[in-house]
Amino acid sequence: MISFKNVHYRYEPEGIEALRGVSLEINDHEHVVLIGPNGCGKTTFIQHLNALLLPAVGSVTVDGLDTQQAHNHAKIRTLVGMVFQNPDNQIIGTTVEEDVAFGPENLRLPPAEIRKRVTEALDRAEIGDLSLRNIENLSGGEKRLVAIAGVLAMRPRYIAFDEPTAFLDPAAADRVLEIIDKLRQEGIGIIHITHNMAQAALAERVVVMNRGIIFLDGTPREIFGKVDELQQIDILLPQVTQILIKLRKSGLPVCTDIVNVDEAVGQIQGLIKKA
Repeated sequence: MISFKNVHYRYEPEGIEALRGVSLEINDHEHVVLIGPNGCGKTTFIQHLNALLLPAVGSVTVDGLDTQQAHNHAKIRTLVGMVFQNPDNQIIGTTVEEDVAFGPENLRLPPAEIRKRVTEALDRAEIGDLSLRNIENLSGGEKRLVAIAGVLAMRPRYIAFDEPTAFLDPAAADRVLEIIDKLRQEGIGIIHITHNMAQAALAERVVVMNRGIIFLDGTPREIFGKVDELQQIDILLPQVTQILIKLRKSGLPVCTDIVNVDEAVGQIQGLIKKA
């Protein structure tokens, strides 16, 4: 479990209070999506997960390890992997396999174990065919998958993704999302920042942040059913939810807390049969 208790964080010297008393627990194997307006504290939050940032007030623990204790940092960073919005910020190798090997090498693992982990991570990220490619020759989507493979080589229990599909074309974005879903099915805890409400609707749990606090927390159905609260902070609803709201305003007796397209289609078909 990852636990935040009354966490405050302020950026100095600007004096910007990015987190204001955040308390939240994330269970292992859970798929949590963070949404909220720009500047609400989402990235600051996930950078506390593996001690890149430390609370000014309050505490963050990862599987019982306090991030404030420097001797815990190495272990915490193997437990929680981080995939940044811009993969160039974390890729340092010349070739794909060199980059993926960087983490295990820093753990001072035996060469045979490093090779095993690199091969395993490349296979799990479905980029084994890129192992000898030069990083500079990769597409943006391929770089995202290399960053994921580099994290997987550390065998984490949780992975935090900061806008993993930003600036990608639809095909590349779908490929990244498929890998994330596969990792979730394997039992890795997923913490995922996105502005894409269709992606958020696929999570087990949606946490809405606003101005450094937890504004809402619940299942996608619960969260996207709170139309007034979300509109208050300018959060767009999933398209399927928007359509159902318009149908309801036109007088049709439809439920508006549906986020699944197939469920919405079934409801509309039911109305048509009754007509």
